[in-house]
Amino acid sequence: MIATMRASYFFPKRLGFALLLVVCSAGTAQAQLRLPALNLPQPLGQGTLDPLTRPAERLIERSVLGDLRALRLDAVQSLLQRHRSVLEADPRGEPIVRHEILANSPSEAALRAAAGLGFEVVREERFEELGESLVVLRVPPNLGTQEALARLRERDPGGSYDFNHLYTGSGALAAEARPLAGEGGGSARSGAVVGLVDSGVDLSHPVFEDAVIDSFGCEGKRHPAPHGTAVAALMVGRAERFSGAAPGARLYAADIYCDSPTGGSADKIAGALGWMARSKVGVVNISLVGPPNATLERVVAAMVARGHLLVAAVGNDGPAAPPLYPASYPGVVGVTGVDRQGRPLPEAGRGPQVMFAAPGSQMVSAAPGQPPYRQVRGTSFAAPIVAALLAKTLPQPDRAGATRALAALAAQAQRDGNTVSNATGQGIVGASLRIDPARFR
Repeated sequence: MIATMRASYFFPKRLGFALLLVVCSAGTAQAQLRLPALNLPQPLGQGTLDPLTRPAERLIERSVLGDLRALRLDAVQSLLQRHRSVLEADPRGEPIVRHEILANSPSEAALRAAAGLGFEVVREERFEELGESLVVLRVPPNLGTQEALARLRERDPGGSYDFNHLYTGSGALAAEARPLAGEGGGSARSGAVVGLVDSGVDLSHPVFEDAVIDSFGCEGKRHPAPHGTAVAALMVGRAERFSGAAPGARLYAADIYCDSPTGGSADKIAGALGWMARSKVGVVNISLVGPPNATLERVVAAMVARGHLLVAAVGNDGPAAPPLYPASYPGVVGVTGVDRQGRPLPEAGRGPQVMFAAPGSQMVSAAPGQPPYRQVRGTSFAAPIVAALLAKTLPQPDRAGATRALAALAAQAQRDGNTVSNATGQGIVGASLRIDPARFR
């Protein structure tokens, strides 16, 4: 039931926005360009992003489409091979946690039936604000994960079960932005609040010196990562020559990776969104992509119905690629990236899931260690700009407030007339927020 719920301001995305704009104002590619970012926010320790020690722009210029696609596919296979004891592929080749099945709001009868089949309850989590619960089941030793899922669905056809899919970042980080001397903070409190579901944030970085950041996950331990740090900085960071889209906003940051091979799984995302719901965070950025998943769909639908705005990157699998999630779920604000000329990135996904475009290349963000800033590219780094802009007018979940926030941002978007496209959606926002690499030379 909850999986089919949609907030009144999305029905579908394009029609809803067209109506909002009226009130407020009274090419498919032949090949799929896949960035060699592996879509990984580097949760698996140092070395995961070794191929990205060159600037992202050069990788695009020097690689042919087929090579980039092969890099992406090879990277997924490498991930599965390195962690074959805890990861495996689902029938579509997507990485999942081995021997785990997610049961969404199961009945007591369903759990008894699962126990009778030999399943063991690993953990259970209740999301009271969302009216949902999640049970992680361990597959019995005599069954494979795929067969186990089929057994559960056959025994309980009215239930909701799925694999525990892994979700990964949608951007590339380079390592050639030069260090900047004489950092200085000084952001004023804005009253805005924004959420982040990603890998860990380096709280010691100068751009977060004056930031107020509430952390979740990893049992209180810190696991700073390049992807989460860069995305967080683009939202709330501030230094002498750097400013995110909403400096001074309070950041609720959930680390769902924790340097674990099973990090970024659907149950971790669900747990992070449950925390956001408890904390009443109005706007949440999710610069992660992956396949459709029943658990994620239900929790996302419940968040949207409650009046949260979930902002998600549409991914870098190319304009001809199938939709990626959570950006493609109803009610989610899908964001693509554009270059400094306002042209859509060739690797960015396209389709009706694209609601806004924002800077996604020829730009710099914060990074752990040295150098403290790196060039970034991809839809991962466009989404936080949109999220931060929306957060300025939606500090808490509110269905009517979400409608107003989206309409106001759409009214500011740069586009050709009233054209709404599969490439840039309602248009480009935040163009002036791009941090050009020239500032650091």
